[in-house]
Amino acid sequence: MARDDLFSAPVESQPEAKSPSAAPTWRDKPVQDNFSSQPLAARMRPRNLDEYAGQTHILGPGQLLRRAIEADRIQSLIFYGPPGTGKTSLAQIIARQTKSKFERLSGVESNVADMRRVLSAAANRLENTGASTILFIDEIHRFNKSQQDVLLPDVESGVVKLIGATTHNPFFFVNSPLVSRSQIFELRPLTEEDLFSLLQRALADEERGLGYMKISADENALRHLAKISDGDARKALNALEIAALTTAPEKNGVVKITLEVAEQSIQKKAVVYDGDDDAHYDTISAFIKSMRGSDPDAALYWLAKMIHAGEDPRFIARRIMICAAEDVGLADPMALVLANAAFHTAEFVGWPEARIPLAEATIYIATANKSNSAYLAIDAALADVRSGRTIAVPEHLRDTHYKGAERLGHGKGYEYAHDGKEHFVPQDYLGADKIYYEPTDQGVEKKIKERVEKWRAQFKEVRKPADGHG
Repeated sequence: MARDDLFSAPVESQPEAKSPSAAPTWRDKPVQDNFSSQPLAARMRPRNLDEYAGQTHILGPGQLLRRAIEADRIQSLIFYGPPGTGKTSLAQIIARQTKSKFERLSGVESNVADMRRVLSAAANRLENTGASTILFIDEIHRFNKSQQDVLLPDVESGVVKLIGATTHNPFFFVNSPLVSRSQIFELRPLTEEDLFSLLQRALADEERGLGYMKISADENALRHLAKISDGDARKALNALEIAALTTAPEKNGVVKITLEVAEQSIQKKAVVYDGDDDAHYDTISAFIKSMRGSDPDAALYWLAKMIHAGEDPRFIARRIMICAAEDVGLADPMALVLANAAFHTAEFVGWPEARIPLAEATIYIATANKSNSAYLAIDAALADVRSGRTIAVPEHLRDTHYKGAERLGHGKGYEYAHDGKEHFVPQDYLGADKIYYEPTDQGVEKKIKERVEKWRAQFKEVRKPADGHG
């Protein structure tokens, strides 16, 4: 038997072969709406809330969105989340459950004329039959401001119930008037267990899935697909279909999906990471906070995610330098030196070698003693400069090199520090009694603190009162 014949043979996923008199599956039926040509992920779209996988935080028993759907009290909605989390499927379920006409537009392909046509038809439908219309706009963030504004009057008047879907934060990428008229629900990546159950269901489903084939899938193979898909149901199902349709059956006619087959059937993991999206900023935030929190393992993971996603090494290195100055500071001054060296090295060598100096600097900073005293000190001084009266430079500290300076008394009384014992002379360097720098007991800064406290005790005897500068 030819290989194509084996794949098209109507057999069940159970060990027993399907009898010739068994009911035909979609593989045997005439093409209707191109259903049989659709990929597995499209065929397996959930038809109701019971089939819907994941999102229990908004669709679990008693949750707001589920109550609204079941009570047919849906208003305009915006679904926000990564690909493959069920935004389109959920919109279709809502339309089916609320018995509304489902109209679909795309922010990539549709234009204002398409919107006006759908809105006009929805208005006529509502007036003539009382039937409501759900307008689903996929990738709604792709519409510009003027295109989104076209929707406002009909959303406001209830001619359509808008359901927008976007992978971008709607508070940044969707017009404020539309956001204010909609409820925002964030859809999260599916868990590995959600995806594992979904893959099992697809293997068993004879009507829409791969149940017409005789397939034996190892559990570790399915779990690998569930894990590597990163919460994306579409990716997991597409990989399963590739595995099933490209693997030659064994002598007994069974298509065996092993871990090796699963690994070959799914592409390199594409992490959810976009240079202008939340994941970009969330990841660098987690990276910095992990270094600040002294967790080198977490910091290395977030670094690896950015490297895998192709992030600019200079962007990563700049954040490492900032962390070295802000969070390690004077507790270990070498951190900033190493971070600066990593920046220049990474910029010079580029990927993939840049990963090594960046990792070195990351580990050093994460494991270094921490002090943010320099960060707090300069911000406190800046706050005084911005809000208080500017302190004049004391006469004895003023420049003496320009003409007439000596006649004005500039520099008079200044004592050269190196002439003093231990190269220190107590004198007033500010003209006010101020303390901005509060050294910690961390690392190298502990010795700095000892010196500063000794010097300040002597400064206090010569420093003038604050004179209103607090």
